[in-house]
Amino acid sequence: MLKDRSSDTIAAIATAMSSSGIGIIRVSGEQAVSIVNRIFISRKDKFDLNTAPSHHIYYGMIQDGEEVLDEVLVMLMRGPHSYTAEDTVEIDCHGGVLVMKKILETVIKYGARPAEPGEFTKRAFLNGRIDLSQAEAVIDVINAQNDYAVKSSVSQLKGSVSKKVKALRERILYQIAFIESALDDPEHISLDGYEEELSGKLDDMIGEMEKLVRSADSGRVVSEGIRTVILGKPNAGKSSLLNTLVGQERAIVTDIAGTTRDILEEQIRLRGISLNVIDTAGIRDTDDVVEQIGVERARKQAKDADLILYVADSSRVLDESDEEILKLLEGKKALVLLNKSDLDPVITPQIMRERTGHPVLVISAKEGAGIQELEEKIRSLFFRGEVDFNDEVLITNLRQKQALMDASKSLSMVIESIENGMPEDFFTIDLKDAYTSLGFIIGEEIGDDLANEIFGKFCMGK
Repeated sequence: MLKDRSSDTIAAIATAMSSSGIGIIRVSGEQAVSIVNRIFISRKDKFDLNTAPSHHIYYGMIQDGEEVLDEVLVMLMRGPHSYTAEDTVEIDCHGGVLVMKKILETVIKYGARPAEPGEFTKRAFLNGRIDLSQAEAVIDVINAQNDYAVKSSVSQLKGSVSKKVKALRERILYQIAFIESALDDPEHISLDGYEEELSGKLDDMIGEMEKLVRSADSGRVVSEGIRTVILGKPNAGKSSLLNTLVGQERAIVTDIAGTTRDILEEQIRLRGISLNVIDTAGIRDTDDVVEQIGVERARKQAKDADLILYVADSSRVLDESDEEILKLLEGKKALVLLNKSDLDPVITPQIMRERTGHPVLVISAKEGAGIQELEEKIRSLFFRGEVDFNDEVLITNLRQKQALMDASKSLSMVIESIENGMPEDFFTIDLKDAYTSLGFIIGEEIGDDLANEIFGKFCMGK
């Protein structure tokens, strides 16, 4: 556990560095109240912020000597009942960039130092107000791009991951303590039949960990969005589909085959989830060097996609280019979109379902027909039913996923030791490793370098 308990008073602008209605300068540390008290002039006579009641808002001016900087509201929050669990003062001023900088410079002039990125949240972690998984949820809330991401991050912020991990650690710790107690006092604590009992309990815990690991894929989709690639032959309607989904003319649409030569990326929201949509060059054999590069990029994007939208022109028979696309769909989540439903079709949904094994929708990208059904189908592919973030724990962090995998591996090694007839003291070695690995998730087992790396990704003022 980290021991860094710096007593420095830190300060930073907590709102965006752009002109806005309001700006907030956050100050935290032992001297936060006294520093702000020296520059805050209340409308009340003989007002002293040092003795003022906590969790109140006070009206007045910020002054540097005789110079009045701004009319402000000052919010006083004494520790441990604050974000950092330290004495904290927030100065709410007018949201001009210049005035915010001048107030921050004044706070620093009177004894604070500039906060590092994520230092307020780091102090909340170091002071025990939140654990590491909750700290990481803070930045996830800030970066959330869709409704699911917000709900998932808030759930983790409330401790959904922490509670699950702590419960698993308690169960492991109990087994460690039981084995060590039995080895120390064999006359009163028997290990007869314990191996079979322990193996069953470990199987249950491994199952729970593996479920959390599997959730990481859904968690990534929630936090980052669905990487969606639009594939099809030239003039199948790919760019028209992109424009319809985005709601504006982002891609050039013409009757000339090969108009789209490079990938075009757009982020859109559908029913609470984010899609990182990539329009690609039409898949075909071509002698055009530039178009060839575009086709090759399309193939690469398809391999890395979470979802492929295969746009097929229902008025044209399948050819060699379609056959190549069908191969790219193998092993992928995909939807087949029979486009140009306004024309006389020569390809039926039944034919495409038989050829691809994927769901088929009839659409008209040009007229917007079938788009609502497409949105619902995408949602159902990734989220079956309603996701309840009060009960369901999603791992959205690669570091957490790796720690769970390491813990699960350690427990599997205990089972292997049981099967090989190893003595009980061997069990505790791997049990302790599993306990430590889970500790990485909540910050019980973490070094300075990792903490600095994690909190260094935060924005300034948070």
